Amino acid sequence: MKKKLNWKLLRSQKGDSLRIAKVRFDWWKSPRNGMELKATVLETPDWVNIVAITPIGKILVVKQFRFGAQAVTTETPAGVMEADEGPQDAAIRELVEETGYTTANWTYLGWVEPNPAFQDNRCYQFLAKDVRKTHETAQDEGEDILFSEMTIEEVKNEIKEERMRNSLSLLTLSRVFDIWNIKTTKL
Repeated sequence: MKKKLNWKLLRSQKGDSLRIAKVRFDWWKSPRNGMELKATVLETPDWVNIVAITPIGKILVVKQFRFGAQAVTTETPAGVMEADEGPQDAAIRELVEETGYTTANWTYLGWVEPNPAFQDNRCYQFLAKDVRKTHETAQDEGEDILFSEMTIEEVKNEIKEERMRNSLSLLTLSRVFDIWNIKTTKL
């Protein structure tokens, strides 16, 4: 016998509008016991995350202060999608803004739900190969980003030393290394 897991949405109410998200309250009916549950949802923009690889196989990483972690983290280039742009256009824009690198060699890796327990957004993941420095960076007002090219071994060390700990960066790197079966000695 299959258990029903589909909850019924009873009503929604808008909450506060924050700089990076809007709060929404949803009331749901449990299929198991008929009880009503109030859930908090953060309506957040979709994101993109990019593993960018140079012609000689180095991976672009960015270092920036993260307010939630209250620390500097190492990450892959990433950012919020604008309301009027598609995922690949956002990835192209974010790569240029954060690093000044561009390429015509893009591979879409798929999308994930960053935290579906209380967020409604998606993170689209891309592989950008043969990236080259063609522009100056154009960071957003609230960004202070340093970028560098790292070997695979250096990236693995950033992970091992827990300087690269952003789950979306790690997942995108995992897709590049595992799903696409790219050897960890040379890209």
